[in-house]
Amino acid sequence: MYNFIKAKTMLDMKQKIKIFKALGNETRFKIFKNVFTGGYACSIDKSKPSEDIIAQATCVSTIAEHFDFALPTISRHLKELKDADIIIMTKISNKIYIKPNPQIIEELAKCFSTLVENYNENTYQFDNTN
Repeated sequence: MYNFIKAKTMLDMKQKIKIFKALGNETRFKIFKNVFTGGYACSIDKSKPSEDIIAQATCVSTIAEHFDFALPTISRHLKELKDADIIIMTKISNKIYIKPNPQIIEELAKCFSTLVENYNENTYQFDNTN
C-alpha cells in the first residue's frame, strides 16, 4: 500500500493567499475541481484492490487528455496546485498520481465559516444597537 504525505493544518495568511492564487487560474481551478470530485478516471490496473489508494488516484497523463495543452503545461499547473498544498502528488514507477488534499480544503472552509459567523455576529450587534 502506498502512503501519501499528510498535510499540516492551521493555514496562515501566506498559505491562504497561495491557495487563492493557485485557484485563481481557470485551468488550475478546473483541474483541481475535477481531481477533487473524481472527474478524471486514470487507466489503472483493475486487478489492484479498490482500497489501494493508488487505484483511487488520478495520473497526470489522464488529466492532460482533457486539455488542449502539452503535458509540460499541465505539469506546471499541477505544480502550482501542489505548492499550494491542495493536491498531493506521488510518483510510483513511471507515473505521477494525484489526489486532493481534503484537510487543507476543510481548513479553508473553516476560515470562511468563521468569517461568516463573525460577520453575522457583528451585523446583529450593529443592527440591534437602537
